[in-house]
Amino acid sequence: MLLRERVNSAIEQSDYISRDLSWLKFNWRVLDQAKNTDRSIFERLKFLAITASNLDEFFMIRVGSLYNYLDYGKERVDYSGLRETPFRRTLLGTAHQFYKEQYDEFKVHLQPLFKLNNFHIAPLDELNEEERADAVAYFMRTIFPMLTPMVFDGYHTFPILMNKLLIFGVVTRTHDDHKEGQRVSFVQIPQNLPRFYELYRADQLVFVPIEEIIRSEIHKLYRNVDIESVNLFRITRNGDFTLEESDDIEADFIDEIKQKLKTRRTGRVVRLEVEPGASYWMMKTLKGRWELDDDNVFVADRLMDFTGLWQIVNHKEFRDRIPPIPPPVLPIGLAEKKDYDNMFLTLKKGDLLLHHPYNSMEPVVHMLEQAAEDPDVLAIKITIYRLAKKSRITEALLKAAENGKHVSVLFEVKARFDEENNIREAQRLQKAGCFVIYGISRYKTHTKLLLIVRKDGDKVTRYVHLSSGNYNEDTSRFYTDIGLLTTNEVYAQDISEFFNVITGHSLPNNYRNLITAPRDMRNQLVELIQNEAANARAGKPSGIVIKINSLEDKTTIDELYKASQAGVPVKLIVRGICCLRPGRAGLSENVSVRSIVGDFLEHTRIYYFHNGGDPKVYGGSADVMVRSFERRIESLFLLMATPIKQQSILILDYNLRDNVNSYLMQENGDYYKCETDGARFNIHQEFFKITNQQIDEARLF
Repeated sequence: MLLRERVNSAIEQSDYISRDLSWLKFNWRVLDQAKNTDRSIFERLKFLAITASNLDEFFMIRVGSLYNYLDYGKERVDYSGLRETPFRRTLLGTAHQFYKEQYDEFKVHLQPLFKLNNFHIAPLDELNEEERADAVAYFMRTIFPMLTPMVFDGYHTFPILMNKLLIFGVVTRTHDDHKEGQRVSFVQIPQNLPRFYELYRADQLVFVPIEEIIRSEIHKLYRNVDIESVNLFRITRNGDFTLEESDDIEADFIDEIKQKLKTRRTGRVVRLEVEPGASYWMMKTLKGRWELDDDNVFVADRLMDFTGLWQIVNHKEFRDRIPPIPPPVLPIGLAEKKDYDNMFLTLKKGDLLLHHPYNSMEPVVHMLEQAAEDPDVLAIKITIYRLAKKSRITEALLKAAENGKHVSVLFEVKARFDEENNIREAQRLQKAGCFVIYGISRYKTHTKLLLIVRKDGDKVTRYVHLSSGNYNEDTSRFYTDIGLLTTNEVYAQDISEFFNVITGHSLPNNYRNLITAPRDMRNQLVELIQNEAANARAGKPSGIVIKINSLEDKTTIDELYKASQAGVPVKLIVRGICCLRPGRAGLSENVSVRSIVGDFLEHTRIYYFHNGGDPKVYGGSADVMVRSFERRIESLFLLMATPIKQQSILILDYNLRDNVNSYLMQENGDYYKCETDGARFNIHQEFFKITNQQIDEARLF
């Protein structure tokens, strides 16, 4: 108890919130969406599935990163002030609490609603004789030929068990146990099988977990041996490559990435999920093999791996049970949809700010497709971080290259979990004649920029797109982002200079409207914050509003603390990780933090500085994180035109007014849901109906 009290005291006394503990708080906010009784059961299951995939990534990356320090004997002090070993206990203990709450929500609140909504997750013993016969026939016809038992004993090495697959551990004993004794073998459930076997009844759809069918028939894989126990489990492996990326930078870049993809499948086990009552002997074997203790073991007392719920959520029978996303509205400045038909002509009339998903990404995609076919287009340059699986962006670039245009693509092949798709698409472009750059040295390319060079009569016009989001037409329907489309020569010159730097060997002059990393983004943001603090001390109007995904960089946090102490009102909208403590006496009394979690994934980054009444507003790709400032190529772009600036101010204003999706952060790192005493204001609805008047009247201070 004394040790726990000391740990809690260290956490409370720190001026910073632990990044990893803050991330778990974010996933609790996602879980809160699954608890929302105003949502349909299918929406609630969707959010539960999201929390499960989030938690998988958390263990692979964040816990995996911690184990890089533990396993290699490297020292680490968390923002909470804890060293690596006590922090591991605290982190895994908090993860256990979250895991239990996930399962409590599923079995206590969600499962009882299934039959009322005409479906059921049924164990095998609830099937009638005909249904059971169907399930067994499916096993024999489809599943049985795919299964491979892999034994581990004195004659067989320990098999490679795959990350995030459901696996049966089968403990057997031969009839002559004096010679052989106990053995354990493993049966992995193939990932290309549906999670549930589906049966139709008159009044409902029945989903039978595939593992229960296999469990009932698994004896068919074992002849002339006694099966002592059959236990389902699942492992999560370390997927963080931070150490390897810095240790082997001389290796051929593409081969290095491919090798790391292989490593992901066999990396260090950091979590073992198992059903209750698992064989003690098997568990002792697994924990010893993978150097785990009870902190790494998570007991799933119902359905294991909630990501499988997507099969139910996306089922064709329930398509009308999840509210559809309203159709996108035209961006401010466009009168009708046919303006998309000639984006080159449209942009000559003025800049456009796209706010996804409320505005479609179609203007960007259509402009690229038009550029690919337009004989007057001379060149296309673009940075790519993530693409849709069937990407119209790729197809447009291929068509442009085929038509003889110069196409330069800076492709980030280290975009986490999209490496294979990115390598494949990059190689397609390269084979078609595009100039492809596979990342820049040790930096990840996270910036989102597009430049189209077009001959207009006797002059050349450059068309530019700068964005906070990826060139992915699929995610643009679910992620909030902003993108600026312009022919402004100041932007065009900055972007041209930027591409020359990253594709060639030159040092940039000062950009006029761009702030870039790793060059000087942190320093320039600090200067903007310090300017607000100086204005406050001089009695001038001041204010900072920042909307980002994550806030973790200590240098920037310290400057925000100083600005607060100088009297600057600081309003932060941080979706996920926030390591700053708001509202601490003498430190951050003028800082407020809110997180918005709802129907859309908040991905927009906007930085507002009051600047004595002449606001400076930036959009872009960067969060306030060490990796963004030091290990990534990022960009923020100044929003110059008054209508565009006013739109961004309205976005921030609406975010601060939202009382449906917002959670307010407390000084201790906890969050509480914003109360809705009066009228509800839901930004995920309100942004579909904004007017020019609302934009003109938007104010923050």
